[in-house]
Amino acid sequence: MFKNVIAPIQAWLLSQGRCVADGRPLSEGKREKRRDGTFKVIHSCGRIYINDSKTKKYRRALLEEV
Repeated sequence: MFKNVIAPIQAWLLSQGRCVADGRPLSEGKREKRRDGTFKVIHSCGRIYINDSKTKKYRRALLEEV
């Protein structure tokens, strides 16, 4: 039940380009270019995101991408 409440809020934050942990903009994070044309963003709170430059959307990084 707890996940059903939190998941929509986290999805909304990511659609706004904000961190799901502290709500700060992901544009402030350290960016590293990857081979597939995306960027790996390491936020100040330590969470890792993937930014697709074509669609300009963020998502949480998978364990294989870390």
